[in-house]
Order: sequence, then structure tokens, then C-alpha cells
Amino acid sequence: MDLTRAALAALNTAFSTTFNTRLTGAETTYGRVAMTVRSTTRTQAYPKLSELGPMREWVGERFVERLETDGFVITNRKFEKTVAVPVDDISDDQIGIYTPVISDMGQTAAELPDDLVWEQLEKGFSTEHYDGQNFFDTDHPVLDDAGAEISVSNFQGGSGAAWYLIDDSRPIRPIIFQDREAAKITPKTSLTDENVFNHDEYVWGAKRRCAAGFGAWQLAYASRQTLNAANYAAARAAMIAMRGHRGRKLNLKPKLLVVSAANEGAARELLMAERDAGGATNVWRNSAELHVESRLTI
Repeated sequence: MDLTRAALAALNTAFSTTFNTRLTGAETTYGRVAMTVRSTTRTQAYPKLSELGPMREWVGERFVERLETDGFVITNRKFEKTVAVPVDDISDDQIGIYTPVISDMGQTAAELPDDLVWEQLEKGFSTEHYDGQNFFDTDHPVLDDAGAEISVSNFQGGSGAAWYLIDDSRPIRPIIFQDREAAKITPKTSLTDENVFNHDEYVWGAKRRCAAGFGAWQLAYASRQTLNAANYAAARAAMIAMRGHRGRKLNLKPKLLVVSAANEGAARELLMAERDAGGATNVWRNSAELHVESRLTI
């Protein structure tokens, strides 16, 4: 291959197309538990997502609920992936062996939200949210309909492999994926670039700015108890009965069961078997959709 300016421009276009095709075509899973928020600043402020009470009968003047816009903030992070290719390999028409590498860069960039969101979900057992409690906790402070503070739980306890019931029917989700700058690939293939002059190699680098954080804790109920019918039933009942700010009936729908590979067998038996272990009708069959997430480690 003659390393002319036109030839390198065509190569950069081909690699960019390969990267973007994989970036937009890769299958991702973070949307099962996360809502995407487009960010325009380094840090994004969010209101406390549990402060809204129910609609009330309009008698007299309106009752205004003012949200604290600085309830919590999520700071964007910067990520990169860079590969170098010897100039001689391009000159010797070895482009084909590097095209899959560029494609994999696109795959990696596409899957970054998955990595961040599922990691964030597991951090919920040990990381505080805006109310001063861990995201998954037994003592979330909530005001009842009389204005008195009570404790609400979204954690069943235990120390085994974690499983999660998710209400994925709403615009708000338990996790936030904050997207500041979409992934893009940038070439350094000019003869005057330092990498070409000093190291005789071309460089292609991908960059993305984004972050993950906690959203509404009410929409996720976690357990580290054994995944069986009794614990599943108790978790569903607790989530369905949950009340929000000022006694608001949240009408939660635990429609999604998220498990790691450690609980896949138990989850499939619970949600898909026609009969339980005793031979009776399995009343929990098809009561939730199952999602097995390979990135979960707890």
C-alpha cells in the first residue's frame, strides 16, 4: 500500500466506519435497570427522586412541592482505549488483521455503559445514596402521610449470591447512566505526528465521557437470601406494599428478576417450571421476566 495522504484518509475512514458500526450494533443490557440522562456539564445535579408525594384534592391554594435540585450529583468520568499499528504493516497491506481489532474497540466502547451500570448496582450494598443510607438498606427514611419519619426497606438481608427485583415499567429507573460525550475514534496517522516520526507506528484512540450513579432506590429490591419461593414471595410482597413520600402508594410492579450465573438455575426453576419441587402448581411461573447478567459478581 502506498502511504499517500489520500490512502491514509481512506484507511481512517474505513477504520472509523468499522468502529462506529460495531459501536451502534453491539447488544447491551444496561437499559434493563438504568435510565440514560444526557449530560452537558462535568457534574450533573439531580433532585431527590423520592420527594414527590401523591396528587391531592385541590382545596384552596396549591400545595407546592419544591425539589432540592442538589439532592445528589454524578460526576462524569473519562475513558480511553488506544491501539498502535506498525507503519510497515500498513505498508505491507496487513490491514485485514487489524480491522477486527478496531471492531473490538467499538464493541468495548459500546459495552462501557454495561460495565459501569452493573458495577454500580452491586455497589448498592455498601455505598450511600442521598438519604444517608446504603442504596440497598433496611432503613430508608420516608415521611408517612402524617409527616412522621418512618423506615422503609429495599433489602431482604442475607450474605449469599445477590438477586434483584426491578420495576422496569417507569421512565425513572434504579440506576442512572449519564452520557456526556459519545464514543468516537481519532487517528494519529500524519507523518508529522510524534508517534509516526519517533516510533514508526500509527495510533487510533477511542474516547468516551460518561458515568453511572444511583437513581430511585424504591424501584429495586435486593436480596442475598437463598432464591426460593418463600423468599421470592416475601420480596415481591414487600416491594408491592412499599409506600413513598407522604404515604404515597407507589404501585410498584416487580416485573424483572435479575440474577448472576450463580442463581440462574434457581431462577429458571422458580419462573419457568410448571410444577414446584412438591409437584404442586408453581404459582410464580411467569410472574417476572428473567435476566441473567454475566457481569454480576456478588
